[in-house]
Amino acid sequence: MFILTDAAHSSGVLEGVVHLIVPEIIGLIEIMGIIVIIVGSIKGFYMYASSLISGKHYPIKLALGNSLALGLEFKMGAEILKTVTIRTIDEIMILGAIIVLRALLSVLIHYEVKSEKEHDPDNKDISKAEF
Repeated sequence: MFILTDAAHSSGVLEGVVHLIVPEIIGLIEIMGIIVIIVGSIKGFYMYASSLISGKHYPIKLALGNSLALGLEFKMGAEILKTVTIRTIDEIMILGAIIVLRALLSVLIHYEVKSEKEHDPDNKDISKAEF
């Protein structure tokens, strides 16, 4: 009987620790996704402004699409971690809807990036673009 009580107590402590730490980790991962999207957007705008001034062609859509997709992956990872802290069916339904919407956005962005690569073969590798 003592073992069951002790195990139940340590399980409650572990659950308490998880509910304290996981939201902080979720927030950190969401911030990383936001930073990726912001940096990618700034880079895309810089490439756009540079192409207007210099007349050079930069793979703007690829760079922006890749950063949006990566940022969404971070955000979806945070949403998946939120499943650890959910307590009601309403929260599960809302979280499921958010994950489905973000997954659809990610698929659409990947499709757009893939079609842009096929449309312009010079854009195969955005890491070689000169800025």
